Amino acid sequence: MLDVRDLTKSFALPDGGAVQVVRVPAFSLGSGEERALRGASGCGKTTFLNLVSGILAADSGRILIDGVDMAGLAEPARDRLRAAKLGYIFQTFNLLQGFTVLENVVLGMSFSPAGADRRRARELLERVGLGHRLGHFPRQLSTGQQQRVAVARALANRPSMVLADEPTGNLDRRNAAESLALIREACRENAAALLLVSHDEEVLRQFGRVEDFASLNVASSEAAP
Repeated sequence: MLDVRDLTKSFALPDGGAVQVVRVPAFSLGSGEERALRGASGCGKTTFLNLVSGILAADSGRILIDGVDMAGLAEPARDRLRAAKLGYIFQTFNLLQGFTVLENVVLGMSFSPAGADRRRARELLERVGLGHRLGHFPRQLSTGQQQRVAVARALANRPSMVLADEPTGNLDRRNAAESLALIREACRENAAALLLVSHDEEVLRQFGRVEDFASLNVASSEAAP
């Protein structure tokens, strides 16, 4: 499903220099596999997910997703591959405030090859307990409800892989447990791979395989004091 090799990403500094944030020699994830990455804030976890998803362009290396090299594609092609293969659950939800709950999920589907399916969007929102909130706007929802919309949107296109960036970071314990259970259940139903990053030990304990991102990311280990 996912095969990463010699992946690097640096960001420019105000003084004209650059700092390397990600240097991952090797990482792989199989279809239907669950993996959690542990790491403190600032260690490059989110940048790594953004590279894997094609939101950011890599400086070098390869990111093979079902045999297609995301790192070798131009931005429009990365967008199409992401829409077809990936579901991304952002830590800050990234919901469109001017659109209703239902419209947020439908719009997320419109970029996939299959196109938007309002019926599936409704079914997913009902499944996460928001069938009575379809016409509401994100600002009218609680934090936990907004997270459920984000989960439904990420799962709408039946992705081959789900990326989850601190998906419980803004939730209380009850909502965190419910959201995580929903994500894992949906991935198993679709035989989708799940790659989750978190610093929450309560979340990490639920995964059979957990790795320290610092052990994968040479850049973060070299930057450590």
